[in-house]
Amino acid sequence: MDRRGFLKAFALGTVVTSCYRLSAHAEDVPLEDVEDNSELDLSGDFDEQYIKDYLEKIHNYDKVHKDDLFVKPRDLRTLRGTVLRLQKVQNYVGPANFALLSFDNCLKHAARVSRIGEFTKYEIEFLESIFYTNAKDYGFFGEKPVDKLTAAPHSEEVEKISGTGNYLMRGAPIKLYNKIRRDIGNSVILTSGVRGVMKQMHLFLTKTIASGGNLSMASRSLAPPGHSFHGVGDFDVGKVGWGARNFTEYFADTMEYRRLTDMGFIKIRYPEDNFLGVRFEPWHIKVNSA
Repeated sequence: MDRRGFLKAFALGTVVTSCYRLSAHAEDVPLEDVEDNSELDLSGDFDEQYIKDYLEKIHNYDKVHKDDLFVKPRDLRTLRGTVLRLQKVQNYVGPANFALLSFDNCLKHAARVSRIGEFTKYEIEFLESIFYTNAKDYGFFGEKPVDKLTAAPHSEEVEKISGTGNYLMRGAPIKLYNKIRRDIGNSVILTSGVRGVMKQMHLFLTKTIASGGNLSMASRSLAPPGHSFHGVGDFDVGKVGWGARNFTEYFADTMEYRRLTDMGFIKIRYPEDNFLGVRFEPWHIKVNSA
């Protein structure tokens, strides 16, 4: 996408819609439709400098930027306590089960198991605040496919994928993953599948701590809870034996990624220079039905 095309697409996603949520996924907006939209206002906030600053954030996603939003100092202790308790719940139920765990059941496990300990009033309020805060305050402009904190995948909707420790949604996600494996081979593997709200919350808040309480920095690497399409079908793939490197841009240099891009029907949820506020994720497969 050239600079003007990107500028118009960004404006389309940020100005034309009334509440930043696109009627179609952002990367699906045809450029010819954008070019024909004479009502776009490319002046003011959405000029070249604005886009330049935006791309600077995305390219340097792990740096602090001047308008980043941080957890309030008085909430840092609650943030750390909440993450520790979520980790204890995950250790108790196991990582795979935790990926499907609902908010209500998470609270029940914590209250029932003494070594976890009941979530405090402040921790529950903190979880609610994180989930219901408008994510564009962080600089995240993606959709929110899961709009209830208490929502969770149903066991009959998912299937555990052998050898991965992860679940996938039945139907299109499993069919797509199986086709990828057939076409590319056993060198590609599922690295992350279904993530319920609590799993995404744990990942996001853990990243927030690692980012020094910087919620904006965290959201450039991980969708805020409710905004992750892992909850409705998307999944991550990687190269067997690569470990954590599969979640870096180095994955884009692998044969596996090149084969993925050669499969014309495969789409990446967060491509390079996307205008959703997220870094390039070459490993994140977009499921068309999501």
